[in-house]
Amino acid sequence: MASGDLSSRRTERRRATRFAFRAELDIEWGSAVLRGAIRDISASGMFIEAADPLWVGAGFTARIKVERPVQIDCFVKRVEPGSGMGVSVDLSKPENQQRYQELLAQLSGPRP
Repeated sequence: MASGDLSSRRTERRRATRFAFRAELDIEWGSAVLRGAIRDISASGMFIEAADPLWVGAGFTARIKVERPVQIDCFVKRVEPGSGMGVSVDLSKPENQQRYQELLAQLSGPRP
């Protein structure tokens, strides 16, 4: 299979539109606070660049460092060694859902 075929197959599996987005974040995992950066984001998850990614299935709270910080619970879905991790977001807490949706709305709106 050519690398282009693999890329398009991955794209087809995604249900939510991804936005290129750069922001620093804190990963609160137990009593530890790790640092990372968001590479892209969607309504269902994001890719976090991290020197030492967690393992598949690990849960943590992310605090996205934007003008109005967003706190969201996340679960690791895939790991790219040396690059980072793809995570899903848990939007069951209304306050988290509102701020996260506001952030996505800003990204999907018209650019100045």
